[in-house]
Amino acid sequence: MLRVAVLVSGGGTNLQAIIDAVDNKTITNAQIVTVISNNQNAYALERAKMHGIPAKCISPKNFRDRDAFNEALLREVKEAGADLIVLAGFLVVIPEKMIAEYRNRIINVHPSLIPSFCGTGYYGLRVHEAALARGVKVTGATVHFVDEGTDTGPIILQKAVAVQQDDTAKSLQLRVMEEAEWKILPQAIDLIANGLVTVEDGRVRIGE
Repeated sequence: MLRVAVLVSGGGTNLQAIIDAVDNKTITNAQIVTVISNNQNAYALERAKMHGIPAKCISPKNFRDRDAFNEALLREVKEAGADLIVLAGFLVVIPEKMIAEYRNRIINVHPSLIPSFCGTGYYGLRVHEAALARGVKVTGATVHFVDEGTDTGPIILQKAVAVQQDDTAKSLQLRVMEEAEWKILPQAIDLIANGLVTVEDGRVRIGE
């Protein structure tokens, strides 16, 4: 049974998609063992508690410096016995020590088709604003492993979403979540939980 830690900063819609997928057996052989947020007011914490999942706020504001916060975050994940860390809208830079200890065991969902509209500064509505400003006809979402760069780790899954002529950043954001993020994030977790994902030479292979 894959033990999953989910790290979130906001409302937790991607967390809810994971919870629902575990409940309806779209995700098999996995359980969420902890939900951690850097924001004490994140609704994601309430989502976790409503489903009986341990939830905790670990905020950089409550520590003397970033190193102390990083140590506390890593300690919490280890104490939960997590095998996989899922970044589901976690707006905090993951410490390099954690990346090293959990190499190819940290995944992130990004609301674009990487390598488009990704990297430093591209998060939340900014991604969709940039896509609309560029006039792309297709966008989407990507699930990838996390490495020391920003959105540079090996790509696991991608799903395309058509851009409509009357889209706003908010309408596009919602459709990308509904049609792509909420589908491929649970799918990636299920693949990993069932031993179907390997990384070779920086590229992901899926299958037996």
